[in-house]
Amino acid sequence: MSRRERFVVAAADAGLRLDQLLAARIPDLSRRKARTLLDIGGVFVDGARVKVAGRTLRRGQTVEVHLGGALERAAPGVGGEARARDAAALPEARVVFEDADLWVVDKPAGLLTAPTPESDRGNLADLLSRRPGAPRALVVHRLDLGTSGLLVMAKTELANRALAERFRVHDVTRSYEAVVAGAFPAAVEHVEEPVAGKRARTRFQVLERFGEAATRIGCTLETGRTHQIRLHTLHVGHPVLGDARYGAEQASALPPAPRMALHARTLGFVHPRSGEPLSFESEWPAEMASWLELVRAAFVAAP
Repeated sequence: MSRRERFVVAAADAGLRLDQLLAARIPDLSRRKARTLLDIGGVFVDGARVKVAGRTLRRGQTVEVHLGGALERAAPGVGGEARARDAAALPEARVVFEDADLWVVDKPAGLLTAPTPESDRGNLADLLSRRPGAPRALVVHRLDLGTSGLLVMAKTELANRALAERFRVHDVTRSYEAVVAGAFPAAVEHVEEPVAGKRARTRFQVLERFGEAATRIGCTLETGRTHQIRLHTLHVGHPVLGDARYGAEQASALPPAPRMALHARTLGFVHPRSGEPLSFESEWPAEMASWLELVRAAFVAAP
């Protein structure tokens, strides 16, 4: 779990190095670990991300520190070698389409889509941007850390604006597959339930049943709110299996899900420059496909 620490530089602390002050003010944060936190981008001074350990501070400045999984996963130390070790430990994303305007990527579970307050390193946008000759990747939309599948990132401001508008007006085809707990009712063809106070609608289709223990379903987004599918399946009492945040206890007859059973299966949109319709499809990744075979072996599946 991430946590945020925030403090104002006191008169007695003015002139101290940032790493020194962090170690003094943040419980359980050594000076060495503070340098790693700075290097991965988890520290802000007066709202701006700061990475210089030796920066001296003035009275009245506000320091905000974000601690969590990014620091826990980071290799000790600072500099290119340490961050290269971090990158080498990440699951590999597959670029399925690329041109001068955009990338379409099949993102693995366990890889963040974009920078967070905890870190601006070790995410898909950062990795794409660091490819030889690549421009800075512009984030159009996101998939959760635990969700695999297709997403698009822009290379140019023109493409970013055009794609963002397509997503804003929901002129994008996005479908997911999920395996949820229990027997998902065939009669539930859609859920329209606000998420964070905003309209949210998801269409559902039963694809495969595993007795009363679980159901594989298709999910089509008509809006794109944060955690929308996860919240809508929870709303009808059938949370996504393997979801540590919103999930329920898994039926003992099922092999344990290796991670959250949610995958962005299809993605379709009009190319922002050429106007050509583009459509992509991604199968369940290997670890989930193998798990589904074990689930099928344990149950007689019926549509």
